[in-house]
Amino acid sequence: MGSDSSPKKWNLKEQRNTYLQWFSLADEDGDGRLTGNDALKFFAMSNLSKPELKQVWAIADSKRQGYLGFYEFMTAMQLVSLAQAGNEISQDTISNADLERLQPPTMEGLAKKLKKHSGSKGESAIVACHPAESPIPASWFNSKSGKKIPLKSVTSIVDGLKKSYIEKLRPLEKTYQFQDFVSPLLTSSDFDAKPMVMLLGQYSTGKTTFIKHLLKTSYPGAHIGPEPTTDRFVVITSGPDERCIPGNTIAVQADMPYSGLSSFGTAFLSKFECSQMPHPLLEHVTFVDTPGVLSGEKQRTQRSYDFTGVTSWFAAKCDLILLLFDPHKLDISDEFKRVIGSLRGHDDKIRIVLNKADQVDSQQLMRVYGALLWSLGKVLNTPEVMRVYIGSFNDKPIRETAAGPLGMELFQKEQDDLLSDLNDIPKKACDRRINEFVKRARAAKVHAHIVSHLKKEMPALMGKAKAQQKLLDSLDEQFAKVQKELHLPPGDFPSVEEYRELLSSYNFDKFEKLRPKMVQGVDDMLAYDIPELLKKFRNPYD
Repeated sequence: MGSDSSPKKWNLKEQRNTYLQWFSLADEDGDGRLTGNDALKFFAMSNLSKPELKQVWAIADSKRQGYLGFYEFMTAMQLVSLAQAGNEISQDTISNADLERLQPPTMEGLAKKLKKHSGSKGESAIVACHPAESPIPASWFNSKSGKKIPLKSVTSIVDGLKKSYIEKLRPLEKTYQFQDFVSPLLTSSDFDAKPMVMLLGQYSTGKTTFIKHLLKTSYPGAHIGPEPTTDRFVVITSGPDERCIPGNTIAVQADMPYSGLSSFGTAFLSKFECSQMPHPLLEHVTFVDTPGVLSGEKQRTQRSYDFTGVTSWFAAKCDLILLLFDPHKLDISDEFKRVIGSLRGHDDKIRIVLNKADQVDSQQLMRVYGALLWSLGKVLNTPEVMRVYIGSFNDKPIRETAAGPLGMELFQKEQDDLLSDLNDIPKKACDRRINEFVKRARAAKVHAHIVSHLKKEMPALMGKAKAQQKLLDSLDEQFAKVQKELHLPPGDFPSVEEYRELLSSYNFDKFEKLRPKMVQGVDDMLAYDIPELLKKFRNPYD
């Protein structure tokens, strides 16, 4: 099937039907995922060079999943067609192309193969839209820990992480009760979830308005005002219709990654909801709007749930955390300080946004910026300076009388930089998932060593209560002992105070002894399995 030299229109529905037939032919195992080996054979019919096809794959698989779904395959075919017409292979080329006049590429020998293949697969057999939601990997999590999953079932990087988790990491977590100390056991939806962006800040710093500005519309259940209007955690996600789903309902939905929030109880779940609406941006990213952090006299009002615990849970799941300030709310209250402290270990995800910056003139803005960095320097215990975006992120025009011409240009550049950062999130989602998985594995391994060490230090018969209290009192020394004996990095160890509080309700004598084979399995997973997985699903033309 070749390209037509005439510039007649070829609507997207016709393209989709044609490319569905091609995709069905290329996807030999019919799982809706075109892996590297499948692509090597099919793309060779285009007669493009290896460097050109390498670039085609890199752009089509921009999320670095290690496979092409149907829509990524369509993008690849459009790029091949543009390349055959002499165009440069780049994201800009396809963004600026008139796709309705772009004819399918010339694929040598394809017509013959299509004729032979015709009738062997129907369109209904193709998993075209979201193969990542295939129910087969989800069923792995219903099986017992340590169950072997056949290698042929793994057709993406995320599948490979699921396999490693079920076979090697989850048994370790269950044995040493990792879910009770650090994080609940993972489910299939945790691996398949869309990237998340969480907004934190004091009330009236513009968190809800910021989300509304990005979506260019309001979302169901949004409330905006100068007083603390958002009184709950709201997850804004994609869905077929506009509606609000209560927290208790979301927490039990297997296809949503929020089951771990059940551990915070009904008091929290009554202050949690999911706002669902159809929106192109929400198909790639989920936003988390949060209640305003309390300040001044309001801090005396106790919340009915563990606010910092919830923010810490979301921080572990999120790909980006935006801390919002406005020029008139630079003070960091005690609660805000605890919230920022709960983000420990996720410093790479944090971005600072100085919002409503057009409410002060350029001279005041310079002083506000300095004061903000000084305040943050006392809370964020890092030598590096956090990235601060300055702007006015709402739908109103920037107040030029306050900002001035230089301020207008600055705000526009800052807004472009922040939007660029947000646009990169889906592309980096797979890398972030690997990063979080490795972090979790290292934390689980350290936890296993700590728990088994405390078990080992307990006496066999007499004085168990006294020995346990002594171990709790000298927990920092026990951490140092474990770290020195096993040559573990100090940065992998949790907070001593937090662990002391958690351990105080457990009987050390009932902890499991160290199982070297189980720990070695996690070490092998980190040293060999994951690098091998990344190698297997890298660009097939590397």
